[in-house]
Amino acid sequence: MRLCSIASGSSGNCVYVGSDTTHILIDAGISGKRTEAGLGKLDITGHDIDGIFITHEHSDHVGGLGVLARRYGIPIFATSGTVDGILSNSGLGKIDLDLFNVIKPDEKIIVKDLIFNPMRISHDALEPVAYRIHYGNTKIGVVTDLGSFNDYTVECLKGMDALLLEANHDVKMLEVGPYPYYLKQRILGERGHLSNELAGRLLSRLLHSKLKTVLLGHLSQENNLPELAYEAVRVEVNMADNEFKATDFPMLVASRSEASPIVSV
Repeated sequence: MRLCSIASGSSGNCVYVGSDTTHILIDAGISGKRTEAGLGKLDITGHDIDGIFITHEHSDHVGGLGVLARRYGIPIFATSGTVDGILSNSGLGKIDLDLFNVIKPDEKIIVKDLIFNPMRISHDALEPVAYRIHYGNTKIGVVTDLGSFNDYTVECLKGMDALLLEANHDVKMLEVGPYPYYLKQRILGERGHLSNELAGRLLSRLLHSKLKTVLLGHLSQENNLPELAYEAVRVEVNMADNEFKATDFPMLVASRSEASPIVSV
């Protein structure tokens, strides 16, 4: 199974997961042109995509969905609340209702040889989810846009072979930055986004001997830096009460504008 972040950040998100025979996008928050360019680096095109799984209806996750849906007729998978949010967004243009497949948290969806398991997350959207993808005994998690985590989150993400995990903001940068007060409170709240430190604490509870790669994603352009995210998560892992250190697994930071290296597990 392969994982590649085509774009990840507050300005747009699009992640590829796939096998030799199945090709899936998680979110479509960048332009069709940028999505196609990212797919080109994987030697596939929009015609090869078997489905688009949407985490929630915010524009940085669905901004390019209408274009892709109309151009390629790709099936769309999303919760009922997220579908409602997409359909109420006139900026996406007309999307064929027959393309939508309504999913539910904690109920698996099979697309050819991949199994998708949506999980509930805490975010200020209508019915947001993150995704775990299984291919045989291999598991990948794509988890962004959660303001907090709990034992359910940890239980869902145990045993992943690769993980794309949100490290959205540096708290100090956010606090002294240009955002208005209400927006700062939203981001810092339990239905906002994970800070670098919280990402490190969640990751520390998920470490195991077979974890192959971690991609830190959904970094804020205004309130974070790749170096800060990496270092903060590294420190949290090294300080945690477990047997693992940050040097025990590769950790990369996904770019807002460039495709990540392809992670194969």
